[in-house]
Amino acid sequence: MFDTAIAGSLPKPAWLAEPGKLWPLWRGDGGDLARAKLDATLLWIKTQEDAGLSVIGDGEQSRQHFVHGFLEQVSGIDFEHKVEMGIRNDRYKAMVPQVTGALTLKGRVHATEARFLRAHTQRRTKFTLPGPMTIVDTVADRFYGDRVRMAFAFAELLNQEALALVEDGIDVVQFDEPAFNVYMAEAADWGVKALERAAQGLKEAGERRGRPVTTAVHICYGYGIQANVDWKKTLGTEWRQYEQVFPALSRSCIDQVSLECIHSQVPPELMALLEGKDVMVGVIDVASDTVETPQEVADTIESALRFVPAAHLIACTNCGLAPMSREVAEAKLKALAEGAALAGRRQQAPR
Repeated sequence: MFDTAIAGSLPKPAWLAEPGKLWPLWRGDGGDLARAKLDATLLWIKTQEDAGLSVIGDGEQSRQHFVHGFLEQVSGIDFEHKVEMGIRNDRYKAMVPQVTGALTLKGRVHATEARFLRAHTQRRTKFTLPGPMTIVDTVADRFYGDRVRMAFAFAELLNQEALALVEDGIDVVQFDEPAFNVYMAEAADWGVKALERAAQGLKEAGERRGRPVTTAVHICYGYGIQANVDWKKTLGTEWRQYEQVFPALSRSCIDQVSLECIHSQVPPELMALLEGKDVMVGVIDVASDTVETPQEVADTIESALRFVPAAHLIACTNCGLAPMSREVAEAKLKALAEGAALAGRRQQAPR
């Protein structure tokens, strides 16, 4: 009854990159590294299938970071002279590249891994890209001088790659916008518009190839790193950030919205603001190594069903699992699928 999917990232095997890091260093280089990235991608494709997930992603195994993996193929960005900058309204510091000129794509960004994903699973596929607002919050601007103008410049490039992903056979194109939960007023004002520019024409492109394409946005409270955990402690007993952007998303062309739920302080009734959208409900906590039981997952789904019709609910992770251990991530994927199946059986049981 319920589809299941990951938000995006999965841990990189220790033989591919440093374990437990958000910006891990690669273990190899050149052709060996390229082959290792695809080996890790295949490992996680089969792990997701074995766990029972219905929508399969590449786990972002070929990207050092979910934003910078895209930026590496963009001209006008200086990676040689990174600068330290506050991320997500100075929640934490990171070394980021600088935008020094007009932005253009050097060519395809994710063709290799997207086509590899499509070739190695018969299930529906999802591929993730960073959203325009989140990219703007993860680079140092030395050229545009205006966040909105730069966001739309990135949106055009994202749209080019997203349209190509559709041609690669990807079924769900998701844009990750954790910045929506930080700059709420701006997100509702221009962030959703930039997101729609990035998603422009995707469904029509799917129709031309005879296969429906779904657009999605992932809005979370961040990876399970300490800086995010500490920030959440300052948000009080109710996290109402979604309340400001959900109405704008409800009016948008985006099909699916991914949000945090389990072990969060998000009032579940806020999901009702997404009427008419598919809702990817986070039923797996990415900030704890404790593995959820199928019963806990099913209970979270049932709680969300008070505000989301069953036909529109997708069971998902709260955020990416990249900084976690491989063993914990594997167990959580299994719990995700088993819990969704249990929730489905409960819904179909005679009452």
